[in-house]
Parts: sequence; structure tokens; C-alpha cells
Amino acid sequence: MKKSSVWCVLGVVLLTSCAWAQVKSASETEKAIFALEHQWLKSQQTNNVDLMVPLLADKFVETSSEGKVTNTKETLATAKATKWDSVDYQEMKVTAFGDAAVVIGVFVAKGTDDKGKALDEHERFTDTWVKMPSGKWQCVASHASAIK
Repeated sequence: MKKSSVWCVLGVVLLTSCAWAQVKSASETEKAIFALEHQWLKSQQTNNVDLMVPLLADKFVETSSEGKVTNTKETLATAKATKWDSVDYQEMKVTAFGDAAVVIGVFVAKGTDDKGKALDEHERFTDTWVKMPSGKWQCVASHASAIK
């Protein structure tokens, strides 16, 4: 085999290995984000806002299905005041993009708000996650749209 052929084969093997490592890494990232979303779900199912606190970035922004924009502190206060009787995520899909990931899904829940008003939610949500310099994944933005 000629020297150039050896280098060509070696190059193909290296490129294939790199591509495989990226696929494996993306899969691991997607699994990690999926687990974090389930922690968020568990916080809502158990009305335990403490489970949500580490998931949200300091500069987190949420846009509700009514168009209201809230920051981390306001989002956590609303979560604490809301009492869910039932909550589920459906059709959840995670797509990783290096140190960022986007999650889409459907939020279905019933409960009461801070004033005792009944809530019957059916929304499509989009969450954006970023791997922070510390290596920890946190949600930086969440958006909900009502499904009618």
C-alpha cells in the first residue's frame, strides 16, 4: 500500500471516529436534558419549587401563553403560588446543539393559581438550555403557547 493511501485510510478512520464521538456526545447531552426536564416536571407534580431552583439560570426569561415575560425570581414565585393537581409533559423532544439544547413538548395540567382560580392548561412549550462555564446545564428561556 502506498504511503498516501495509508494516510487517506487513516484520515477516514479519524473522521469517522470524530463523527461517532459527536453522535455519542449529543445522545448523552439529550439524555441529560431529558432528565432535567423530568426534574422540572417532578417539581410541578409535587408542588416542590426547590426542585426547580437549580434548573433556572440567573438570567432566565419565561414568556407565558398570555404573553407575560418574567425573570427567574418571578417565575419561581409563580411556581410556588400555583398548586397543581395533575401535570404531564407529552411529545417531548430534545435536540442538542453543542453547548445548547432546545426542548419542545406539550404541557397538560390542572390546578389553581395563587388566587384560587382554576387552571386547565394545554400548551406547547419550548425550553432553551445552555451548558454553563461550570459545566452545569441550566434553562435560560422558556416559552409557552396555548393549544386550542
